[in-house]
Amino acid sequence: MIILNDLQGLKSRSCPIVLAAGFFDGLHGGHRNVIQTTLSTAQQVGGEAWVMTFDPHPLKILKPESAPLLLTSTAHKLALLRQERVDGCILLPFTHALAAMPPEAFSTWLFHCAPTLKAVITGGNWRFGSGGKGTPQMLADLGRDMQIRVTTVQPLMHGGLPVSSTRIRKAITCGDLADATAMLGRPPSVLGTVIHGRAIGRTLGYPSANIDPHNEALPPLGVYAVQAVVDGRLHDGALNFGIRPTFDKDKAVPPLLELHLLDFAGNIYAQKIEAFFIERLRDEWYFATVEELKAQIADDIAQTRRILRTHGLTPSQMQSMHRQGL
Repeated sequence: MIILNDLQGLKSRSCPIVLAAGFFDGLHGGHRNVIQTTLSTAQQVGGEAWVMTFDPHPLKILKPESAPLLLTSTAHKLALLRQERVDGCILLPFTHALAAMPPEAFSTWLFHCAPTLKAVITGGNWRFGSGGKGTPQMLADLGRDMQIRVTTVQPLMHGGLPVSSTRIRKAITCGDLADATAMLGRPPSVLGTVIHGRAIGRTLGYPSANIDPHNEALPPLGVYAVQAVVDGRLHDGALNFGIRPTFDKDKAVPPLLELHLLDFAGNIYAQKIEAFFIERLRDEWYFATVEELKAQIADDIAQTRRILRTHGLTPSQMQSMHRQGL
C-alpha cells in the first residue's frame, strides 16, 4: 500500500482512481462496507482503490478538550487498511489551514491533484471543508462536469441504529464487549508495545508483559480473558488492567496493562502486541497476602482456559479476519 501525505502525489497516477473518504477510526463494519465498495468500483473501472483520511483527528486540532478517545492509532489504522488490500492511502495532516479551507476550494484542490479521479465513496455522515459544510451531495454537484461519481454507502445497522465509532467507543469504555464486538466485526483490542516493568508477575510465577497502549479507548479496569497476536501467531492469555492494589495500595499510580500469555516462553520486549478482549472475568481486587493473590490468579487462568476453549478465536478465524482487513 502506497502512503502519501499530500494530494499532489495523485498527479503521478495514470490509471483511474476510486477514493474512499472518511476518518475510519476502528475500521468497523460500516467502514469496511465503504472500503469494499471502493475496491469493487475500482475493479469495474480498471483502476486503483485509494483511501483519504486525516491525522490527527480534526477535534484534536479544533477542540482538543472535546477530542474523542481513539479506537485505533494512526499506525494501527494504516495496518488495517493495508490488510484490506487497497492500493494507497492519502494521510492528510489535519491543520488549522486545512480546517479553514472552504468546501469548494477543497474540492477544486482534490480534482486538480487527482486528474484521473473517477469516483468518491463515502458514508452518509462524511463532511469536509470549513465548518463541516461540505457534503457528499455538494461534492457530487461540483464534480459532475468532470464526470466524477460520488456514492454514499448506507450505514451498517446494529440494534436498530447505525454502527459508528462513537457507539463502539461508548460500548468499550462501558465494558460492553459483546456490543463492541458485534459492531466492529471482531473483538475489541488494544495494540501496544511491550515495555519493561517491575517483574512482579515473574516473582509470582506468572510472568507478564507490560503493554504501552497505542489506542486510547480501553475497557474498564479489571481482569480479562484475551487472545494476543505475537509475531503473527495467536496466543491465549489473561490480562490485568489496573492499579495493582495489592502492591500499590494507597499510591496514586496510573493504570497498567499486564498480559500473561499462557504456555508461552520467549522474550517479547519492545515487540508490538495486539490483545483481543474476549471476556471480562472480574474486577481488580485487593488481596491481604501474596498467597491469596497467587491462588486467585490460578483460578483466573483456569477460567480463561475454559472461556477460550468455547469462545476464543481460532487460527482460521484470525486468518479470515485478516482477509477482511481486521
